[in-house]
Amino acid sequence: MSNSKGLLSCFAEAGIFLFFLLYAFCSKAQETKPESVGIHIIPYPKHVSLSGNDFIFGNEMTIAIDKNASEKDRFAADELKRQLKTAWGIEAGITALPSGKSIILTRNNARKINKPEGYRLKTSENTITITGADEAGLFYGIQTLIQLVQKRDGDRYVRGMEVLDWPDTKQRAIHYDTKHHQDKRSYVESLIRDLAKYKINMLVWEWEDKFACPSRPEIGAPGAFEMREIQELTAYARKYHIQLVPLVQGLGHVSFILKWPQFGHLREIYASNFEFCPLKDGSYKLLFDLWEDAVKATPGSSYFHIGSDETYELGQCPDCKKKAAEIGNNGLYHLFISKAAAHLQKLGRKVMVWESPMNWKQQDKTQPQVQPRKGLVLTESYSFETPDLKYAREAKSLGYQVFAYDPNPGIEPLFLPYFYKQDKDGKHIMGSLEDSYLFLTGVMGKDVFDGMIRTSWDDSGLPVQAWMLQFVAAAAYSWNASAPGLDEFTSAFFKNYFGEKEKDMQKLFLLLNEGAYYYAETLERNVWHFGAIGKTHLPDLPRGDILEYDPYWNIEYAEQVRKAKIFLDKMNEAIAIGQHNINAGAMHAHDIDIFVSIAGLIKHTALTYLDLSRLENAIAKAHEQRFLSHDSAYYYLDYARQIVAGNIERREKIYSEMTALWEQTMLPKGLSTPEKKYFFRGDRTRHFANRTPDLKYLIIDEEDLDLESYLKKLQEYMETYRKTFMNEDGESLNTNWLYPR
Repeated sequence: MSNSKGLLSCFAEAGIFLFFLLYAFCSKAQETKPESVGIHIIPYPKHVSLSGNDFIFGNEMTIAIDKNASEKDRFAADELKRQLKTAWGIEAGITALPSGKSIILTRNNARKINKPEGYRLKTSENTITITGADEAGLFYGIQTLIQLVQKRDGDRYVRGMEVLDWPDTKQRAIHYDTKHHQDKRSYVESLIRDLAKYKINMLVWEWEDKFACPSRPEIGAPGAFEMREIQELTAYARKYHIQLVPLVQGLGHVSFILKWPQFGHLREIYASNFEFCPLKDGSYKLLFDLWEDAVKATPGSSYFHIGSDETYELGQCPDCKKKAAEIGNNGLYHLFISKAAAHLQKLGRKVMVWESPMNWKQQDKTQPQVQPRKGLVLTESYSFETPDLKYAREAKSLGYQVFAYDPNPGIEPLFLPYFYKQDKDGKHIMGSLEDSYLFLTGVMGKDVFDGMIRTSWDDSGLPVQAWMLQFVAAAAYSWNASAPGLDEFTSAFFKNYFGEKEKDMQKLFLLLNEGAYYYAETLERNVWHFGAIGKTHLPDLPRGDILEYDPYWNIEYAEQVRKAKIFLDKMNEAIAIGQHNINAGAMHAHDIDIFVSIAGLIKHTALTYLDLSRLENAIAKAHEQRFLSHDSAYYYLDYARQIVAGNIERREKIYSEMTALWEQTMLPKGLSTPEKKYFFRGDRTRHFANRTPDLKYLIIDEEDLDLESYLKKLQEYMETYRKTFMNEDGESLNTNWLYPR
């Protein structure tokens, strides 16, 4: 599949080639594939012309900034200096006057750009000049420059070129969901830097109990970020031109609050801790406390997201039933939203909510019609939209801001379905990457949406590293909806993110895409979210003095054994690809380590089925040898024991290593401290990652096989068999034996 617009033409003149990588400002758009010139810029600029002399970095460099440069511009210069050093080993000093080889950073004479966040980058033999339309534009020009540096014959250089660039979309948001894990501060900061590199300017952080609200300290989980830390992270993000926006759930998705018994009276129905009753004053008092703390934690931010979707039990309590009879469930929902928004708007925030125009236009026509509170920012799916974006335009005309909701990639365990999704019948359908590409290129850049939001639902507890390809794709096409096609972008991503020496990383992602579905379908994992689909049993234990057993396992699970062999090979290949790239010095090596650990867990799943197959075969062999040689029969029983013990040992080793690796960037899941014990309760969404308070959810299905009990019973049987038929030296007794009655 290729979505590229095609290479229209290249012009040669006096040995100097002029390439248009996206579209030139002429009668027809022209471009060339980025790989053809060895440049992998993400997001791709609006206009790039390659011509003139290359700029070759010297041993001594200067970064020249305007004398009247702002604090943010000076930070941008410092950041350029840091990145040149860490990424390329290039030393540079910051000065007001360029000398020798120089990079000039300026916001003077920026009138020609005339686009917010726009910039112009131009090279000559001795200078690179970046002109920013504003502070953000100058910063983004620097992010592009860092991606343009190449290496040739020992020289570090930037190809002769001119870039003119600006974004299609004003607000480019990443939804950062930490329901089921808490990243360490150092990782949050590195995530901010990575997102800024790709010109993301909003981080909507759904932190649930990972923020220790001073007004309600019992709600914060042990180890949660303190007020001061969130304030510092907010300031840190702002330096990188990212607005940190808190998402503190309102009406629904509030089990992190209502799991606590002292708040049980605020539930819509007591049996569910998932949503508040919108008619109880105490619901608002509690939420307003949490929201006011969140506002204080994110000073200077303009937005606040109150979530509030999936209100499954709305209208079920006696009071709400009566009210719903008057105004409908949708009226109940917007009664809550209006009160919530009014409070936050008084605090100076624009209120975001998972809502779209269709939520009120497609309601039950027999109920009173509802129009949401003015000033809301609507961030729900627009996948239903007409080609002319009728509903989004109508919402804007009514005074709402509307954000394009980059389609939900899915909640598959272990990895994202980037290259294909699998329906209930096992059929492969469009993957999340293509889905996102088609949506964003279809709606961005049409002066309709005020922003884009890419969600990252934490249902499966994936490390954020697994989401980066999806984040970067959203960044690329919300900045420039006319960027190169999906194949070109995907190829560029792996070179850009993991380095020019990366090899077969796209294949690794595809293998993990396949492996994640295999993992989800094994044991009882999909039962958790999709209902009963069958259970994997253990082979029969031997019984009686003649080693009786029921030889059903290899017949019943023949298909699983066949698949296990296939995915054992696939995961071995995935592990080999990951290890090769790590050994070759790939960038973001920790991400690759995580991918290798995921492949290792999937491999263990495949080996478990192969172990169970071998286990039954070993018991069958012992049975066959019963009347030929007690020594031989006992040998196969011991071989069966080794298989079971080896599986348990491997499972614990993999889990231990995986936990240690993941906890390099995140706190232990379900962490308890001497001062506070983690309080765990499930909720009605049955998220895969919420099956256990710790990371054991990854292997709980293997543990539920209860191989430990199986091993104990097998060892007890072996001991009885040995005592009955063999002497102290383990040799067969030449006596007849009758099974005791």
